[in-house]
Amino acid sequence: MIDKLKTNYVIWHVNQVRIPTFNYSLLVRKKIIFHGKVQKVGFRLEIYCLAKRLGLTGVVENLEDGNVEATLQGSEVEIDFLIKKMIRLKRARVKDVKVEYIPKELMEEGFKIIK
Repeated sequence: MIDKLKTNYVIWHVNQVRIPTFNYSLLVRKKIIFHGKVQKVGFRLEIYCLAKRLGLTGVVENLEDGNVEATLQGSEVEIDFLIKKMIRLKRARVKDVKVEYIPKELMEEGFKIIK
C-alpha cells in the first residue's frame, strides 16, 4: 500500500512539472550517475516519468553502491533540464552528478527502468 502511495505521488509530482519550450539542440546520449541519497525515494520512477514526458529514450537503474545511473538519449537541452530537476528533487539528496557523453543508439526506442 505504501509503495502504491509513493508511486502515485511521484507520478503526480512529475505531472506538475512545467516543461518549457526548448530551442533545437543536438541529439546526444549521456550516462549520468547521481550520487547521494537517491534510492528508496522514487528517484528512478521520477526520472522515468520525466524522461517519457520529454520524449527521451534510455534506461535508469539502481547501482549496488547506493547511487543511480541513467543513460539518456535525446535533445541535449532536454537532458540537461532533467538533470537539473533531479538535482533539485527535495525528497532526495543529490550530492554529486557525473556526466559522460557516450555513443548514440540510433535504433533505441522508449525508456525503461531496470530493476
